[in-house]
Amino acid sequence: MSAQPMHQDPDDPAEILQRLPERWHAEFLTEYHAALDAAHEVRQWQTLRALLHRWRLRAVALSDPGFEEAADEARRARPEDLTPVPDWADGR
Repeated sequence: MSAQPMHQDPDDPAEILQRLPERWHAEFLTEYHAALDAAHEVRQWQTLRALLHRWRLRAVALSDPGFEEAADEARRARPEDLTPVPDWADGR
């Protein structure tokens, strides 16, 4: 039998912090502590869960070595460089 827990929470704040590049730690911790304080109010519990989920997804993206380059490339894209999504309403 393994000493590992049966179920690991992918949105565990310690796991998020470990995966997140260090330059994002302060922002994550600020938002996490604010949401944690608010979660003392029962109706705010889901807000904390949603924040942890969003930060886990960010941590996955931000820890990818090619993310910054891809993000910069996307920011520089011109409308004519983009491929339209079929059946997507043009919001301009």
